[in-house]
Amino acid sequence: MTAGQLLRSARGRHGLTQAQLAARARTSQAAISRIERGLVSPSIDMLARLLDLMGERFSMASREEDYGFDRTLYDTTLAMTPDERLDHGVAFANFVRRNLGAASAR
Repeated sequence: MTAGQLLRSARGRHGLTQAQLAARARTSQAAISRIERGLVSPSIDMLARLLDLMGERFSMASREEDYGFDRTLYDTTLAMTPDERLDHGVAFANFVRRNLGAASAR
Protein backbone atom coordinates (compact mmCIF):
# COMPACT_ATOMS: atom_id res chain seq x y z
CA MET A 1 0.00 0.00 0.00
CA THR A 2 1.38 3.40 -0.92
CA ALA A 3 1.26 6.48 1.29
CA GLY A 4 -1.39 7.93 -1.00
CA GLN A 5 -3.56 4.82 -0.81
CA LEU A 6 -3.22 4.79 2.97
CA LEU A 7 -4.21 8.45 3.20
CA ARG A 8 -7.17 8.04 0.84
CA SER A 9 -8.38 5.00 2.75
CA ALA A 10 -8.19 6.78 6.12
CA ARG A 11 -9.88 9.88 4.71
CA GLY A 12 -12.68 7.71 3.36
CA ARG A 13 -13.16 5.98 6.72
CA HIS A 14 -13.65 9.39 8.31
CA GLY A 15 -15.91 10.75 5.57
CA LEU A 16 -13.66 13.67 4.81
CA THR A 17 -13.10 15.36 1.49
CA GLN A 18 -9.61 16.30 0.36
CA ALA A 19 -10.53 19.94 1.00
CA GLN A 20 -11.62 19.21 4.57
CA LEU A 21 -8.40 17.33 5.34
CA ALA A 22 -6.40 20.09 3.69
CA ALA A 23 -8.10 22.70 5.90
CA ARG A 24 -7.21 20.70 9.02
CA ALA A 25 -3.61 20.38 7.80
CA ARG A 26 -3.43 24.04 6.74
CA THR A 27 -2.46 23.08 3.22
CA SER A 28 -4.23 22.98 -0.12
CA GLN A 29 -6.62 20.42 -1.51
CA ALA A 30 -4.22 20.09 -4.45
CA ALA A 31 -1.42 19.06 -2.07
CA ILE A 32 -3.58 16.28 -0.59
CA SER A 33 -4.58 15.21 -4.11
CA ARG A 34 -0.94 15.00 -5.23
CA ILE A 35 -0.13 12.73 -2.28
CA GLU A 36 -3.14 10.49 -2.89
CA ARG A 37 -2.35 10.19 -6.60
CA GLY A 38 1.25 9.25 -5.86
CA LEU A 39 2.73 12.33 -7.49
CA VAL A 40 4.32 13.39 -4.21
CA SER A 41 5.73 11.07 -1.58
CA PRO A 42 5.23 12.61 1.86
CA SER A 43 7.74 12.17 4.64
CA ILE A 44 6.83 9.73 7.37
CA ASP A 45 6.36 12.69 9.72
CA MET A 46 3.94 14.37 7.29
CA LEU A 47 1.96 11.18 6.75
CA ALA A 48 1.76 10.59 10.51
CA ARG A 49 0.60 14.19 11.00
CA LEU A 50 -2.13 13.88 8.37
CA LEU A 51 -3.35 10.64 9.91
CA ASP A 52 -3.24 12.17 13.38
CA LEU A 53 -5.51 14.98 12.17
CA MET A 54 -8.08 12.27 11.44
CA GLY A 55 -7.63 10.58 14.82
CA GLU A 56 -5.48 7.75 13.50
CA ARG A 57 -2.00 6.66 14.48
CA PHE A 58 0.61 5.79 11.88
CA SER A 59 2.52 2.61 12.61
CA MET A 60 5.26 0.91 10.66
CA ALA A 61 5.97 -2.73 11.26
CA SER A 62 8.12 -5.44 9.87
CA ARG A 63 8.01 -9.16 10.26
CA GLU A 64 10.33 -12.00 9.49
CA GLU A 65 9.67 -13.55 6.11
CA ASP A 66 10.16 -17.26 5.53
CA TYR A 67 11.64 -17.74 2.08
CA GLY A 68 11.97 -21.48 2.55
CA PHE A 69 15.72 -21.48 3.07
CA ASP A 70 17.28 -23.76 5.67
CA ARG A 71 18.63 -21.26 8.19
CA THR A 72 20.80 -23.93 9.80
CA LEU A 73 22.90 -23.91 6.62
CA TYR A 74 23.50 -20.17 7.07
CA ASP A 75 24.50 -20.75 10.69
CA THR A 76 26.86 -23.55 9.67
CA THR A 77 28.43 -21.41 6.97
CA LEU A 78 28.78 -18.39 9.24
CA ALA A 79 30.50 -20.56 11.85
CA MET A 80 33.22 -21.46 9.32
CA THR A 81 36.48 -19.58 9.03
CA PRO A 82 37.10 -17.76 5.74
CA ASP A 83 39.50 -20.53 4.68
CA GLU A 84 36.90 -23.20 5.46
CA ARG A 85 34.28 -21.30 3.46
CA LEU A 86 36.63 -21.09 0.51
CA ASP A 87 37.43 -24.80 0.68
CA HIS A 88 33.72 -25.60 0.92
CA GLY A 89 32.96 -23.41 -2.11
CA VAL A 90 35.72 -25.00 -4.17
CA ALA A 91 34.52 -28.49 -3.21
CA PHE A 92 30.98 -27.60 -4.22
CA ALA A 93 32.14 -26.14 -7.55
CA ASN A 94 34.13 -29.32 -8.24
CA PHE A 95 31.07 -31.43 -7.39
CA VAL A 96 28.94 -29.44 -9.81
CA ARG A 97 31.57 -29.68 -12.56
CA ARG A 98 31.89 -33.46 -12.11
CA ASN A 99 28.13 -33.95 -12.18
CA LEU A 100 27.28 -31.45 -14.88
CA GLY A 101 24.92 -33.07 -17.31
CA ALA A 102 24.31 -36.14 -15.13
CA ALA A 103 20.67 -35.22 -14.58
CA SER A 104 19.98 -34.65 -18.29
CA ALA A 105 21.59 -38.02 -19.20
CA ARG A 106 18.82 -39.90 -17.38
